[in-house]
Amino acid sequence: MSKPDPQETGIHSVEHLLAHALAMEVEAVERYESLADQMETHNNREVAALFRKLAEIEKLHVDNVNDISEGHTLPHIAPWEYSWEAPESPEAPSVSAEGLHYMMHPYHAISMALEAERRGVDFYDRLVAQSEREDIRKLAAELCETEREHVTLLEAWLSRFQPPPKGWNEDPDPPLLQG
Repeated sequence: MSKPDPQETGIHSVEHLLAHALAMEVEAVERYESLADQMETHNNREVAALFRKLAEIEKLHVDNVNDISEGHTLPHIAPWEYSWEAPESPEAPSVSAEGLHYMMHPYHAISMALEAERRGVDFYDRLVAQSEREDIRKLAAELCETEREHVTLLEAWLSRFQPPPKGWNEDPDPPLLQG
């Protein structure tokens, strides 16, 4: 499947790019907060705290995009009209069945966040490479650099954790499902 051309998918102005950037960051904040809530429900406090920290970092990105947006009128874009390659924004952490588990370790949470940030970098890199407009390329490069910095931070965090041992997700007292 080929990647969509940003010119054909609606990112044809700085304002559209800023609207996409803001949506990406807001969705990431909301997803991390939701994941933190889920981990707290399952008494996985360490990972819950990590997801809360990730949400705080993403809130700084929201603030950054809002600052850059000052003086611009951002368009309202319906959720189904965003130029994502998937149903969710590139930077939203995936909540696939393989990636999310109530007994997950910090290693998993950071890996999940790192994957999302790399998708954000790819999104902006494509805009830099494909946009015909210099102002869009310049802003996309600036936003991409912010995402690259976050990737570097997450790689450093990940290096502090070992992958969990085999069987990390085996629960000796699994939840009782009543039917």
